[in-house]
Amino acid sequence: MGFLSTLLGIIGFGIGTSFGLMLGFFLFIYSNPKPVKEPVTRSLYELDNDALLDILPDIPLWVKCPDYERVDWLNKFVTDMWPYLDKAICAQIKSITEPMFTEYVGMYQIEAIEYDNLSLGTIPPEIHGLKVCETNEKQLVLEPAVRWVGNPNIVLVLKLLSFRITVQLVDLQIFMAPRITLKPLVPTLPCFATVAVSLLEKPDVDFGMNILGGDIMAIPGLYQFVQKTIKRQVASLYIWPQTLEIPILDPATVAVKKPVGILHVNVVRAQKLLKKDLLGTSDPYVKLNLTGESLPSKKTTIKKRNLNPEWNEKFKLIVKDPESQVLQLQVFDWDKVGNHDRLGMQFVPLKHLTPYETKEFKLDLLKHTDSYDPQDKKQRGKIVVDLTYAPFREDSVKLDGTQDGYGRKESGFDRRYSENEVYSGAGLLSVLVQGAKDVEGEHHNNPFAMVFFRGETKKTKMIKGTRDPIWNEEFHFMLEEPPLNEKIHIEVMSKRTGFSLRLKEHLGNVDINLTDVVHNGRINQKYHLIDSKNGVIHVAIKWTTA
Repeated sequence: MGFLSTLLGIIGFGIGTSFGLMLGFFLFIYSNPKPVKEPVTRSLYELDNDALLDILPDIPLWVKCPDYERVDWLNKFVTDMWPYLDKAICAQIKSITEPMFTEYVGMYQIEAIEYDNLSLGTIPPEIHGLKVCETNEKQLVLEPAVRWVGNPNIVLVLKLLSFRITVQLVDLQIFMAPRITLKPLVPTLPCFATVAVSLLEKPDVDFGMNILGGDIMAIPGLYQFVQKTIKRQVASLYIWPQTLEIPILDPATVAVKKPVGILHVNVVRAQKLLKKDLLGTSDPYVKLNLTGESLPSKKTTIKKRNLNPEWNEKFKLIVKDPESQVLQLQVFDWDKVGNHDRLGMQFVPLKHLTPYETKEFKLDLLKHTDSYDPQDKKQRGKIVVDLTYAPFREDSVKLDGTQDGYGRKESGFDRRYSENEVYSGAGLLSVLVQGAKDVEGEHHNNPFAMVFFRGETKKTKMIKGTRDPIWNEEFHFMLEEPPLNEKIHIEVMSKRTGFSLRLKEHLGNVDINLTDVVHNGRINQKYHLIDSKNGVIHVAIKWTTA
């Protein structure tokens, strides 16, 4: 059931993502939609009450809501492009789900799970209306109403012991209202850097499932259980403020948001949590993260057999946009076997915080982010957290660039603060790996850089077929104290892409002392690589305190 829910979620989101890309493209270059042939219509007075009630749910939103526009021209484009979109979406589905299927191999005597057939059919989705939302931010928000009554041919094969079980998905119908945000708007085609997709409400998903030729959805009670499970699974992944972000432009070509502060989170306690274990208790822990970040979630410790756990555990999260980012808190029940049950969740928009002021929040846990769901009347307990947002200081240090040689220009630290303040306290170490010159391998030249510091490893993207890569990738390390008398280690490697005798090659390395970074606020310098004949790497490092 887990991978089926994921599969349906990916299908729906693959369609929504494709629409997002097409909508963004067409809204910038298409301004004169072609006229279409009007359908045959009947007057409403010719219909009786029952007929009117029957057709109301199927009336497009552009008829019922003045905020929604009619987009027949886009539906015509989708129809013409559907054979190609079908193959592209199916390839995306395979790349995402096949690694997930391998997790089930070995469980329950499953030997293999693979696709026997994967096609979304010949009937394309239809957009029943499009709403464009105006904001004060550098972004474009689109809310299409998507309906798809398709004829997909999706067949999974489960090899269980010596049996071969076929599972076929038929008569798939998906009705959803995604929010597609094109952000940020930039002066580089296609004029937006990222597509962010989320759901405004739970999608309606209907389908049949044939196993060994029989429709198991006809079993009494099973259909409702499967429907409820899939809706819950998809909603937990994608309902706002949770988003799926698809990068469009290379971060090196656009202005990426920089960290502007630190969010201090103290997870204090939870009260009256749900009982999930057989003995009438739970083993709770909390996961927390900020929206718009791809970093792993922070986690508290697990409190065994406790419905009123006390944590008092502190975390620090990097803030890039306090006006739009949201802190997500999820309480789970730890299980030794299987998935961990979510006991409840809540979220706190950072715009509700005043800088440097600690604020306590006592929050009622919700089943999901739709706090107005009339069916969610169950009491799930409370969670108490203390939050403090600390913006970074506006120092006088400027990144002036490097000299023609291999020196550096450094400004002194801001004299408004004492040396004790500069040399103590938590802060953010930012490492910008800009590029390298004259790095050469014996067997291949596909360089990437790896940054090692305090047990953490960060890696840039690989640039194929070059001795002079430009990465322009920035990495962040949240530290409790300044990195005085410490070094950061950077290695340049090359990875094989085709046939070669060696999978990876070492192209050079350098150790950078961070004492100057703490004293001066930042350094920006080119370093000769050790174990390289002429190789040079360009690195800028900054130490920022809150």
